[in-house]
Amino acid sequence: MKRLTFYLFVLILIPACSSQGLKETEMKLKGHTLTVELARTATERQTGLMNRESLATDRGMLFIFPGEEPRSFWMKNTLIPLSIAFMDREGVILNIQDMEPLDLTPVPSEGPAMYALEVNRGLFHEWGVRPGYRVVLPPDARE
Repeated sequence: MKRLTFYLFVLILIPACSSQGLKETEMKLKGHTLTVELARTATERQTGLMNRESLATDRGMLFIFPGEEPRSFWMKNTLIPLSIAFMDREGVILNIQDMEPLDLTPVPSEGPAMYALEVNRGLFHEWGVRPGYRVVLPPDARE
């Protein structure tokens, strides 16, 4: 019985650890609610969504940088097909790109970006989110 309790504890604990312990918040995109993990530190941004096998439809990761400059992402150790939206200081989407799992090709922003939002590939298109759209950034994402 003790062993069974331990295994059940481990099975419950593993999914709770998959979010890397990052702070979560909600964002609104074209009337849809998206729960995002906030990647604020260099280590959190570097790790991103690496080594995860899935991402729920209504979830994503918001990368927050200390200032605006050209940005570039790749998919090293990232197993999920993603779309990325690069945004300026005001949350205006500069460009959206689809990314392939494990692809090491850099995907650049089309201008100085302070934020990047990763979601499951195709979600921006499905929700009608396009370059020029202004994302209402959560208060937790502000400097």
